[in-house]
Amino acid sequence: MKKRFIISGGGTGGHIYPAISIANTLKELEPDCEILFVGAEGRMEMEKVPAAGYKIKGLPIMGLPRTITPKLFTFFVKWFKSRRLAKKIIEDFAPNAAVGVGGYASGPLLKMAGKLGVPTIIQEQNSYAGITNKLLAKDANKICVAYEKMERFFPKQKIVLTGNPIRKDVLKAVNLQEARDFFGIKTDKPVVAIVGGSLGARTINNAVLNSIEEIAKSDVEFIWQTGKFYYNEMVEKTKGKLPDNLHIFEFVTRMDFAFGLADMMVSRAGAGTISELCLVGMPTILVPSPNVAEDHQTKNAKALSDKGAAILIRDNEIGDQLVDTVNKIIHDKAELDKLKTEVKKLAKPNAAEDIARIVLEEAR
Repeated sequence: MKKRFIISGGGTGGHIYPAISIANTLKELEPDCEILFVGAEGRMEMEKVPAAGYKIKGLPIMGLPRTITPKLFTFFVKWFKSRRLAKKIIEDFAPNAAVGVGGYASGPLLKMAGKLGVPTIIQEQNSYAGITNKLLAKDANKICVAYEKMERFFPKQKIVLTGNPIRKDVLKAVNLQEARDFFGIKTDKPVVAIVGGSLGARTINNAVLNSIEEIAKSDVEFIWQTGKFYYNEMVEKTKGKLPDNLHIFEFVTRMDFAFGLADMMVSRAGAGTISELCLVGMPTILVPSPNVAEDHQTKNAKALSDKGAAILIRDNEIGDQLVDTVNKIIHDKAELDKLKTEVKKLAKPNAAEDIARIVLEEAR
């Protein structure tokens, strides 16, 4: 009999790509299984999941407002509507198990799945658990985590240390000349990739913008992903003064090329990104976003920097330190090698398969 699975959550690439990775691995292990995604209407998953070849249904859910405003009333209206829709989706699809990867939709979906007797598995990607997953943990069958010491948030007997699933293409061996051509790099100087996430990071972008003269003097090639929100603005502001060694992109569509070519990265500290950095052994300056729930990116970054596996620079300090820190580290082979060695120790290369096997186990 065909197994059926619901995977719920999204909102950012950091939730969506691990979810798709779990789905792909379930398909490899159980080829005739059926998988349905449940996301939040209007969010990124409603576009990315169908592009990956999976069906998705949307819930009219939104994030819980952090202060008492009229939006709080709207939240509860949408929450109860989403629970009713989640109940219908579960009853119609009849899943053998439901997986929550974080994001707005996983709350009502997993809550209702548990009520209807469907085994539920939580995948917590961060070193500091989100409020939704903490609330769902009591009824979950298993909780797959990426960091140690997560018993602070979850029942110890339910925790399995799996790591975060990542996009498999980041591990592909790449032709370095092809990668240089892709980014328009014409030298064999050291390469630093600055990636602030798919939407972008204003502070990091401004740090690059305000360091144009220093970058021009630097003996380094820079790949700069501005993100969707800031690309046009950054192109406009650098018009006529973009140095030859600064290569600007809205979004890096070939992260395998970036990982293969870069000697070092500057990045936000989202959980999925960190898992990829660990797996490829990338020396990185982590600049955590201060605008995320429970400041979990800072906690993710500290989990690496405390072990000497990354350099942590606070968001409000990157403007003054970006180019100086890059120049200092990129020409220090001993420091680069140390960062590479330590970050690789934290890699969990079999995360997607380990999680998929737990899902299959609970479904049986």
